[in-house]
Amino acid sequence: MVKNLTKKLVMVMWFLANTTAFAQGSSTLTLDSCLALASRNFPLIKQYALIEKSNEYTIANANKGYLPQFNINGQGTYQSEVTQIPISLPNVTIEPLSKDQYKIYGEVSQPLTDLFTIRDQKELLKVNARIDVQKTEVDIYKLKDRINNIFFSILLLQDQIEQSNLLRGDIESAVTKTNVAIANGVALKTSADNLNAELLKTDQRIIELQANRKGYIDMLSLFVGRQINVGDIFEMPKPQILSTSQINRPELRLYDLQKNTFDIQSKLISNKTLPKASLFLQGGYGRPALNMLSNDFKTYYIGGVRFSWNLNSYYTLRNERRLLELNKVGIDVQRDVFLFNTNLTLKQQNSEIQKILELINTDREIIVIRQRIKEVTKNQLEFGVASTNDYTTAANALDLAAQNLILHKIQLLQAQYNFQFTSGN
Repeated sequence: MVKNLTKKLVMVMWFLANTTAFAQGSSTLTLDSCLALASRNFPLIKQYALIEKSNEYTIANANKGYLPQFNINGQGTYQSEVTQIPISLPNVTIEPLSKDQYKIYGEVSQPLTDLFTIRDQKELLKVNARIDVQKTEVDIYKLKDRINNIFFSILLLQDQIEQSNLLRGDIESAVTKTNVAIANGVALKTSADNLNAELLKTDQRIIELQANRKGYIDMLSLFVGRQINVGDIFEMPKPQILSTSQINRPELRLYDLQKNTFDIQSKLISNKTLPKASLFLQGGYGRPALNMLSNDFKTYYIGGVRFSWNLNSYYTLRNERRLLELNKVGIDVQRDVFLFNTNLTLKQQNSEIQKILELINTDREIIVIRQRIKEVTKNQLEFGVASTNDYTTAANALDLAAQNLILHKIQLLQAQYNFQFTSGN
């Protein structure tokens, strides 16, 4: 009863998978297509638009520095003493200035030397925006490793299911022959029971493998942003030709961009030591106006060139430049450490690839031997020379060898793609 129930459960699972695939339409998925879909669907991809829009706003604000600057000021004062003319003339009365004085004025100024500073500030803003974009690319690049692991796990489970079905077919064939031997009085009924128990174990393994495969497919569906059916075909990636001639990771471009900011910051530090000049025009209304001897409210205007030079910036100029150099050296150190660790990982991965290649060669030799032993045991079982235990032992040994070959082949492909991921090629 348990055997029949398990068989029905396996058949129902396959029927549902095939029915869903037929109803929704099965498709072929490649590793590259999954990577492309996952990259477009990853929430962090929205960061690109945010960075671009933020950069537009900051550049627009920097451009406002080219425009004239406007100020409006006003004041009212009372003073204890005012300027007086210390002379007296006959028939002439000079009215003293009022001690309460008022003034309101507006000023427009156009910076001249700040134009170079604004230019460098805009360049720094652009580089910082590129740094933010590159940081996002680094984070998205790490997504590639996660998709690789999921995709190769699906391929491994897919091949393990296929191999388990082959083992199931071998055991079913042995059950048929054993039933014939029992009918002819050559074998005992316990021999068929032993094979049926092995058949149930194989069915259980298939159920577990199918459930695990569906779990990975559901995970991949979340990454790519669309529903993947269990009946979809996952295409085996092509073997990779490994190349260690150059490391082309996005982290290296990030280090280069970070170093570029220090060159621009050095220009901005130098700009602080330069004299500043601007054109200005001031107009106002007050008492007194420009004529300090008049005690009437009047309008006035004044224009010209304003010049200033803040020499205090020279106090910190050398240390600020030294700090920039130290930060630049720090980026070089980070880059060297990253390259060292990456090269170390590549050597380890290359050694792993060579080990798996040797294991695959050994797996093939073991399969040839195990296949020969299983065929002999199967013939002996048919003639009652070997027991069902002997046959199941030989069949399971062959299945284990085949499973190891499947595992090592998938591991080899995954190791090659991991190598390419680490090198950035």
